[in-house]
Amino acid sequence: MNTRDIKAFIAVVDTGSIVQAAARLHLTQPGVTRRVQSLEALLGVELLDRQSKPLRPTATGREIYQKGRQLLHAEADLLALSRNDTEPTGELRLGMPPFLAERALTAPLDQLRSRFPGLGLRILAGWSPGLIEQVEQGAIDVAAVVLSEHTPPPAAMETHAFDRQPIRVVASPSLGLRGRVSLEQLSAFPWVLSQNGCGMRSTLRRSLEERGLPCDVGVEAFGADLQLSLVARGAGVGLITPDLLAASPYRKQLKIMTVSDFHMDVVAWLVHKALPPRLEVPVNVLLEQLRLVMAQRAR
Repeated sequence: MNTRDIKAFIAVVDTGSIVQAAARLHLTQPGVTRRVQSLEALLGVELLDRQSKPLRPTATGREIYQKGRQLLHAEADLLALSRNDTEPTGELRLGMPPFLAERALTAPLDQLRSRFPGLGLRILAGWSPGLIEQVEQGAIDVAAVVLSEHTPPPAAMETHAFDRQPIRVVASPSLGLRGRVSLEQLSAFPWVLSQNGCGMRSTLRRSLEERGLPCDVGVEAFGADLQLSLVARGAGVGLITPDLLAASPYRKQLKIMTVSDFHMDVVAWLVHKALPPRLEVPVNVLLEQLRLVMAQRAR
């Protein structure tokens, strides 16, 4: 089936005239007539009531007209998938760890929704190792992940660093810890941490294991504010980044510890495999906005 024949038929129905359809399509009148006749011959039915003025579709022609418009829309969507100069449509599937979403996601999402109204956004929460695996499997298009400074992102992916933060150790003054401590001293207390998969938790656990020290997780809690509220009440020792600590209502109830044998930064990366052209510009905007938000929070 030739889509040019369908376009000619739809133009005739829309304008009610072979003459006007020819002008719209930049064809001759006989050229439009031949295309409509070719479609009728292929389908074995008459599509136009040629006795009516203006021209109108037959009953079957009305159904073909509706299906033909759907087919042309589908053709346009299909062609748009291979071009980056058209308005992005479809869906962008983005994965992000919960604590990073707390820090950085609102403004970038507002920008994406404003600039690309035809693009649907699906946000999936998860920890960095699982998100990287989902990108590798094609389950999501792009992921923001947080890794230790000593853990590079997968070499097979396109990776873009957009933030770097030191890990801070915090505790309640009620625990009686001095300002400068060692990991061995801290290991005597329980930890208030995120669930397994959190980059900061993984970094801490490796550092303790390297020294033969236990990692006693007293409380697993979701969200930075809940964790810091528990730490402030003496439930254990916690890990946090400086920007989240500065924004927390519990910051004045917490003591930042200087740990003599634990110094580690975490790096935030945007990772993805080769993108379809329709997503290249939106993902570049996402990266630009994430960098902007993080730079503003660092001031």
